[in-house]
Amino acid sequence: MRKHLMWASATLALTLGGVNACGGSPSASASPAAGSCVNASAPHKAYVVVQHIATAHRLQKCVGFSGDTIDGQTLMDQSGIEYQTQTFSFGKAVCQVDNEPAQYSKCFADSGPNWTLFVETSGAWAEAQTGYTQITLHDKDALGWTYTADASPAPPPLAKE
Repeated sequence: MRKHLMWASATLALTLGGVNACGGSPSASASPAAGSCVNASAPHKAYVVVQHIATAHRLQKCVGFSGDTIDGQTLMDQSGIEYQTQTFSFGKAVCQVDNEPAQYSKCFADSGPNWTLFVETSGAWAEAQTGYTQITLHDKDALGWTYTADASPAPPPLAKE
């Protein structure tokens, strides 16, 4: 059920271009220039991609890291992308990303728009099976958040740019 996928980490889908909840599959493209990354001198890079389906607005942030991996919480925090969470018995759920929705009274809408989370590893997108706080990313991996305006399944994000 769509709501249950959302709790896992506020299941969001988004459009990524390259290498975080209505059609299309990911596409490949070149990674952003190293200078556009937070911690650009770090040897590894991970990405957060946010896609707003209704407005076609897309946002991508790159975060450099030194270890072998970076966790989803750290990636989101260091990306500088605005997001709001709510803590439930199962963990954190993402209620708002990049100021969408502008306002909300509950984290998961009974109907209408919700966020869906995708993870891109080795160039392939898959809907997340856990929440963003449980995800571990490697060099060039990405989290993709998609905000869908209806109850139809969210498409995977586009490739990172």
